[in-house]
Amino acid sequence: MAKDITRQQLKDINSAVAACDESKDRGDIEQIALFCRYVNSTGPQEELIELIPLKGQTRGEDIVNKILAKGLNHRQFRSLLDELESTYSDLLLHNKVRWLSRGEVLKRFAACLQEVKSFLDSKGLTFPELEQPEWLEKLYFLVDMTAHLNTLNTALQGKGRTALHMLEEVLAFERKLTILARDLQKSTLSHFPSLREFSEAHEINVVYLHSAVNTMQTSFGKRFSEFREENNTLSFPVTPLSIDPSLCNLTAFPGVSPPDLDMELVDIADKEMWVPKFKNLTANLEDVLRQKAVLAQNHKWRDIESLPKPDKLVFETWNAIPDIYENMKKFAFGVLSIFGSTYVCEQVFSNMNFIKNKHRTRLTDDSIQSCLKMKMTTYIPDVQSLCLEVQGQKSH
Repeated sequence: MAKDITRQQLKDINSAVAACDESKDRGDIEQIALFCRYVNSTGPQEELIELIPLKGQTRGEDIVNKILAKGLNHRQFRSLLDELESTYSDLLLHNKVRWLSRGEVLKRFAACLQEVKSFLDSKGLTFPELEQPEWLEKLYFLVDMTAHLNTLNTALQGKGRTALHMLEEVLAFERKLTILARDLQKSTLSHFPSLREFSEAHEINVVYLHSAVNTMQTSFGKRFSEFREENNTLSFPVTPLSIDPSLCNLTAFPGVSPPDLDMELVDIADKEMWVPKFKNLTANLEDVLRQKAVLAQNHKWRDIESLPKPDKLVFETWNAIPDIYENMKKFAFGVLSIFGSTYVCEQVFSNMNFIKNKHRTRLTDDSIQSCLKMKMTTYIPDVQSLCLEVQGQKSH
């Protein structure tokens, strides 16, 4: 069935945008996941094309955690938390695949700091940093900053995100960094609850922390500088009639003719049959965002998944436009095929660790790739044709 899915994928891929990422599986084998995003007759697709194992070609480091690395220490620490009636029953260990866990690890560690120190003292282990105000100041600062970064990362999760959505979220976060820097500069710490609590008993180095946020803002500006310049290009599928095509970057879309694109935009501008469709698209996208905000506020995460996907709404609008606007549609579908985030890569590694677990570490490379492809795909295998290809058992 996985081979049949691959056949369907290859049939649909004409010009696709690829994305790849790597992570280790349960067998400590580095796996490269190759994804393609493209538009076929049913809409935008994000498909796992292949999982490539890299055996003996990577290096890693062993991390010794004094509490979690040994089973006995771990059990004793959990017992201590229970005796002290701690808010939490255990520490968390950061998993590089599940990158959202990083902020939760810091938050949990900070909340259990007194219990951690008590446990380490009982074992005769000394870590001077846990008593140093300068080190603790940075810890609580990171707890709050990673929480803000997690909010950004969460906004980029989920299927159906467009590259324009990613750009908008990143630009909004850059503006939020200005607010955070001002908050530190004034020492109000309204957006740093952990640091604010720590500052009630200790004097903090506001100048250093303020410069750290400024450095982060500069880094964001540099990293996304080229992406920011493509705002007109990324906005085209949503608001094509309000964008000057000369400001769009067409170099990545060789099948689009700039002169013909100009003429098509002029021709469609006054067509009452088609112009309202783009207005409705904007209204529908706004409505989805509004519903999502309300559902998120009420923690109804499952209901959010059932909302219409933005990229599907964009596709349906353009799919209704006649093919005489060929260059407009090629350009819109090309932009729509750009990945909005690395969410699909992170998702496949989470599924990989679920499929190749400690009870199934001997799965072959072909088997795990087939399982993942069947798990991640939106295609339906042609079971009827596959059954016809199977040779029946002859009677004796």
